[in-house]
Amino acid sequence: MTTKSYRDLKERVWDRGTCSGCGACVAVCPADAICFDEPGGSLKPRNIGYCKRENDEVPCGACYDACPRTGEAEQETLGFFEDIFSARSTLDIPRKQAGGAVTAVLVTALEEGLIDGIVTVAADHMTLKPRSVVITRSGDLKSVAGSRYNWWVPLVAALKTAVIDMKLKKIAVVGVPCVVKALHRIRTSDNDLAKPFASRISLVIGLFCTETFDYRILVEGILVGRHTIETWNIDRLDVRKNLEVTMKGGEILSLPISELKEAIRPGCQACTDFTALYSDLSAGSVGSPRAYTTLMVRNSRGHFFVSEAIRKGLLEKGDDIDIAAIERLATLKVQRAKDI
Repeated sequence: MTTKSYRDLKERVWDRGTCSGCGACVAVCPADAICFDEPGGSLKPRNIGYCKRENDEVPCGACYDACPRTGEAEQETLGFFEDIFSARSTLDIPRKQAGGAVTAVLVTALEEGLIDGIVTVAADHMTLKPRSVVITRSGDLKSVAGSRYNWWVPLVAALKTAVIDMKLKKIAVVGVPCVVKALHRIRTSDNDLAKPFASRISLVIGLFCTETFDYRILVEGILVGRHTIETWNIDRLDVRKNLEVTMKGGEILSLPISELKEAIRPGCQACTDFTALYSDLSAGSVGSPRAYTTLMVRNSRGHFFVSEAIRKGLLEKGDDIDIAAIERLATLKVQRAKDI
């Protein structure tokens, strides 16, 4: 336990505009006293007026300890990894992003009983509006496959649902680097209030990320309002050099990232992590040919889950990857944060 409270977190992160919106503080607050007023729109959470530390002088500090923005910004680009290669799923996955490798790993883990739930982001197929979900069946997982580049929801908040409400014991979490760092802080924390969550996290898969976008600005403002694109007609979004919007008929609209600056969440400006350094397994499209996923296996845990998917025949390796391409984007993200 620490002597910190939500007031320290508010001063250090919320008031400075560096909140990532990951939802970790919401998840670990034992009093359920931290919330987002509008999931998908709020720039930062708020306290409802009660705090165990502030009101009852009970040591807590869980919210501060779990926050990915209370530590120092990372300067590494690729970080440590045991292996790196391209891969693709052998499954038929509607709306899969890149090679569908992440879905293949998770389907294997669920069907083999290695995990009993997955905390991730899904999106409404008609509106693309994102939401955090807890998935316990492989069929449901396949239906929500694909990265959500209009993502922002307080994803880690759903970890409380998985642990407290659903009583899941072996949970995989898929998220962008800020989510991954929050989970790392929870996993390594000596705070007693974080330990029940840490003990249930079996696998952390991090997604390559340059920035995340506000749904209302990106989808409702830019795609629908400016480019008159109907959301129901969008098959998928993919960030490479540009934002590629693929329609259901196969047509692709490519938007330069410079056009999307207004949609980038302010808290992303403080992030220097592109490759999800603290994950067990990192994944993204950069560095691999189309229809393949780049996988960075960071430790023995990640290696085990990937090996099981390959052994079961749901995942197959591809050709060599372009590490330099990943390094370039990772370096640019570190430099961008320094220039702000």
